[in-house]
Amino acid sequence: MQFDVIFTTEALQLYWSGLLGTLEILISCLVIGGLLSLPMALMRVSTRWWVSGPVWLFTYVIRGTPLLIQVYIIYYGVAQLDWVQSRWDDVWPWTGFKDPFICAVLAFSLNTCAYTVEMLAGGIRDTDAGEIEAAQAMGLSKWQTLRRIVLPSAMRRTLPAYSNEVIMMLHSTSLASAVPAVFDITGAARSIYSDFYLPFEAFITAGVIYLALTFTLVGLFKLAENHWLAYLKPRGH
Repeated sequence: MQFDVIFTTEALQLYWSGLLGTLEILISCLVIGGLLSLPMALMRVSTRWWVSGPVWLFTYVIRGTPLLIQVYIIYYGVAQLDWVQSRWDDVWPWTGFKDPFICAVLAFSLNTCAYTVEMLAGGIRDTDAGEIEAAQAMGLSKWQTLRRIVLPSAMRRTLPAYSNEVIMMLHSTSLASAVPAVFDITGAARSIYSDFYLPFEAFITAGVIYLALTFTLVGLFKLAENHWLAYLKPRGH
């Protein structure tokens, strides 16, 4: 093992750039996917098939296909179409397909959105009937009940499952290096491997960084669960 190479200034700068790239991808896809998932979750629980059906189809397709295939379809498929390339200089939203980073973020955002939609939809369906009856007894309208009671309750109860989704997305960002010009932790490890022919040292270091990020996220979500789900803990006598 030649880990002394890993601790050179050049290698550490590569891993630092890869770490920033990974965090940028992760935060971007979580924000975009989260914003998209909320209205789509409400559509998913609708009793009208023409409202819930398209969302069901979207989540079924996205969750039923590998993320890497989705990345390839967006970057090597949609982004390479002549019809898109002829418009990506000045016609929005096709301008985004010119940037490999945006293509990667789009793929990750749609993927995490599909899983988050189903989690939120399940939380909404499992809302205790007593909470809704209490809101109706207080004279709250249907919209007020949804905004003040159902959604906050569903989001709190979905938090443990969503923490797993965030961690899975962190690990999935390693696929971003499949897109040229997108640099992440795995890309840094590949670069060091190609320069110094040290596969074990390069990828073990990348694994340690991912592990540290995972433990950090677990700790943050544990604090969030202790704050927002404290009422579910058994009370001492």
